[in-house]
Amino acid sequence: MKAELAITPWSRFKTKFIGDRQFYKMVLALIIPVIVQNTITNLVNLADNVMVGALGTAHMSGVAIANHLMFVFNLTIFGALSGAGIYGAQFAGAKDWEGFKQTFRMRLLVSLAITGLAALVFTRWPTILLSFYLQGDGNPAERTAMLSYGQQYLKIMLWGLLPFALSQCYNSALRETGETTLPMIASSSAVAVNLIFNYLLIFGKLGFPALGVQGAAAATVLSRCVELLVVALATHKNHLKFPFLVGLYRPYQIDRDLAKNITLKGAPLFFNEFFWSAGMVTITQILSTKGLAVVGALNIASTFTNLFGVFFISIGTAVAIVTGQALGAGKPELAKEQVWKLLFFSVGISCALGATLAISADKITQVYNAEIEVRHLAAAFMLAGAIYMPFQAISNCCYFAIRSGGRTLLTFLFDSVYTWVICVPYTYALVTFTNLGIGAIYPLSQLIHVLKAIMSLVAVRTGFWALNLVKVRSNDCDKAVGDL
Repeated sequence: MKAELAITPWSRFKTKFIGDRQFYKMVLALIIPVIVQNTITNLVNLADNVMVGALGTAHMSGVAIANHLMFVFNLTIFGALSGAGIYGAQFAGAKDWEGFKQTFRMRLLVSLAITGLAALVFTRWPTILLSFYLQGDGNPAERTAMLSYGQQYLKIMLWGLLPFALSQCYNSALRETGETTLPMIASSSAVAVNLIFNYLLIFGKLGFPALGVQGAAAATVLSRCVELLVVALATHKNHLKFPFLVGLYRPYQIDRDLAKNITLKGAPLFFNEFFWSAGMVTITQILSTKGLAVVGALNIASTFTNLFGVFFISIGTAVAIVTGQALGAGKPELAKEQVWKLLFFSVGISCALGATLAISADKITQVYNAEIEVRHLAAAFMLAGAIYMPFQAISNCCYFAIRSGGRTLLTFLFDSVYTWVICVPYTYALVTFTNLGIGAIYPLSQLIHVLKAIMSLVAVRTGFWALNLVKVRSNDCDKAVGDL
């Protein structure tokens, strides 16, 4: 009786949502390197934007629209590697390094195929793709300049596609083993190179030619080559620490059943990231029809919201690793408990960071050499992003939880189908069938995050996503359990 009386709402809340010191120590050990890596990357992106923006709004907007296309490629690579990543995290939890080795081989093959296809698309139809974002009202000469700068930037960025894809193969594999420091070091080295050579090549310092937007692209390509070299060389020098490297390329074989299962689980993730990212850039294109100033403002706003959102995005990595390894070790109830604690942790920090972004939005846009209209719009967009940041944190954590158990079809429904069936038509209707200005349309368009967060919580609460995909493995690999 005394024990029952001692159970209070607060104690139940604390048990469900707040972990002990050991839990947070483990989580922080995983995410701090990822946070540092992502923060440095976003700070360099900010510096890139400011430096390119110093050349003029047309330069900044041209680079921004080219980066929308790169965004689709980057997330498609992420999605393509995620299928192998689900099995990789669980194989790591089960200490099955032979299975993990084969998931790595799958990553390499898939990333090479996607890179080749992307290079073909970007070289055949660059003008058409870039022009989609230049449909709004504005000066025709400025529109032409934006297109020209976007083409110049994209042409050079093509050389960075393969190094990026290969470095992601290594980074994702290392994180699934619990190694997050090495990817951070590789990424930090890359962004340092990017920052230095951006300054040298954009403005022509220390005897280097002043290449403008072409210099920004060249610096990015160089940084991606550096990241690949650092992470690949450092990984292959540590065979004892990373057992999956032993015999990685000799022979280069993948178990047929495992390849089939990875493909079945990974296909929805691949198409999800492709269609979701395509949906996001489509929404950006729809919003950009309200004027050329919107293109620059969205670029500025996204740079800062991404910087402030680094924490909740990085927690997604912790969710994938922690729950994936718990499931692979045959502890589904532990995985479920950890998800709720990580969710609460992520939302709490997102509220604090969102408030900071909202308060500072007006001031931080002053670092840009852009028209006052562009800066005012960017501040308004950042305020809206700050308000909805906790809802995005919820969706992000739920996505990685559901994905860790192999429920990839559900993640496809929540992301891509939701984006194209709800978000895109809703945004199009706001822009086309109302007389509202972009200052009102943008925050209204972000209401989609609230509904998605609610749906994600309901799905995670059921617990049906917590599947062990590798428990029936024998000598080589048996079929994964669980339906899509």
